[in-house]
Amino acid sequence: MKYVLFIGLPIAGVVLGWTIRWLYARIQLSASEQRAERITQDAIKEAEAQKKEILLEAKDQLIRERNQQERENRERRGELQRVERRLLLKEETLDKKENTLNDQEKEFEKREKHIVAKEEELSLQETRYIQELEKISGFTADEAKAIIIQSLENEAKHDAQALLNKIEQEAQIASEKKAREILVATIQRIATETTSDVTVATVSLPSDEMKGRIIGREGRNIRTLETLTGVDVIIDDTPEAVVISCFDPVRKEIAKVALERLITDGRIHPARIEEIVQKVTKEIQHKIYEEGEKVLFDLGIHNMSQEGVRALGRLYFRTSYGQNVLMHAKEVAIIAGMLAGEIGANKELAKRAAVLHDIGKGAETDSDQNHAEVGMDLARKMGEDPRVINAIGAHHNDVEPTTIEAIVVQIADAISAARPGARRETIDNYVKRLENLEAIAEHFEGVEKAYAIQAGRELRILVNNEKIPDAEVKDLARNIAKQIEADLKYPGRIKITMIRETRIVEYAR
Repeated sequence: MKYVLFIGLPIAGVVLGWTIRWLYARIQLSASEQRAERITQDAIKEAEAQKKEILLEAKDQLIRERNQQERENRERRGELQRVERRLLLKEETLDKKENTLNDQEKEFEKREKHIVAKEEELSLQETRYIQELEKISGFTADEAKAIIIQSLENEAKHDAQALLNKIEQEAQIASEKKAREILVATIQRIATETTSDVTVATVSLPSDEMKGRIIGREGRNIRTLETLTGVDVIIDDTPEAVVISCFDPVRKEIAKVALERLITDGRIHPARIEEIVQKVTKEIQHKIYEEGEKVLFDLGIHNMSQEGVRALGRLYFRTSYGQNVLMHAKEVAIIAGMLAGEIGANKELAKRAAVLHDIGKGAETDSDQNHAEVGMDLARKMGEDPRVINAIGAHHNDVEPTTIEAIVVQIADAISAARPGARRETIDNYVKRLENLEAIAEHFEGVEKAYAIQAGRELRILVNNEKIPDAEVKDLARNIAKQIEADLKYPGRIKITMIRETRIVEYAR
């Protein structure tokens, strides 16, 4: 019994506990269902409230938009009405203007008809007047018109020529004044060496005994020196001096320096002479190149070929009337650069052409061309600019200058040569040479007058056209040239220009 009771009580407790939990779960489930139902109802109510609120807002927005649209429609209708009124006013105005234009057109048509009638009447009157004037004057209308046109043309030509002469005179005065100012400014700015080297062909000896050693046994020493250098060594009665004669200044300098070194050394024999001459020749050639480079460096001129530098350096040993030709070329380049800078020409081109203008004097050639033509050929071989070549040939007017730089080189050359102290030739010798040129030409029959120009480089001869016909002018020029060659000594060549003209002079009284 106890055992049954002991087992039954726990089972009853479990059943009771489970029953209580079931009842409690049913109660909670019922409570949850009630809460869920309340939440659902609240949500439905809230949704209905929001729906009503949204509907109210939508109605309000629709009413506002409808009112805005109505206002815009009213404004547009008002604007259309105003535009319509303006268009009506413009239409009325255009109608009035059209009526006015129609009235004016009718008036113009009347005036045009009246003017046409007047023109026809005037044309008839003009024809009658022309016929009467032709009868009175004896000229037709075309003839009278031609006379009037010719008169007006002559008067216009006269006025134009007078104006042209006035302009030319004013331009000439102004250009001369400006040219003087430029030349004065250039001459004031130039600062070049005024001293010039002179090639001396005399070698001093320590004693007259040295002359015998220079000649050597049977003259072998002097012959060796002359053969190697291409000079003539003159040994005369002049005490303690030997004269070296040669047309080539470079060979003359080589012989002079070599002879001076032989005299100083004291060993004078053919082998030693040959050794010294070879050594001096190399030194002189090196000095020639150095002198050419030095001048180009001082002038700021670059890109010169080696042949051009050597030809330029040879001018260091060349003189013209006592003036060193290389220093003269440098001076001309400085002056040309200044002149080109003053007048706005190409400064670098003018300097390059100026420093090369006498390069033909240093060229090694046996040609009978003058130094300007030789210089042109040499510059052409060096690949110089055609403008530089033209300036070289034109600096003594052997060719026609084609650039302003060529004219500048001519002017600079004249300034350098005419500068006081530049050349040693006296004015008496210079004038005498020009007088001799003119006298030789005037001595021939048929020559009216002769003028030596370009410092004696050109002789212009006026021929009497009645005594000398055209066929004989050429022979006369050839005879004058032969006479000048026979009687005078001069550097370079002289250009002879014959001028024969027929001149007719009349006087209007």
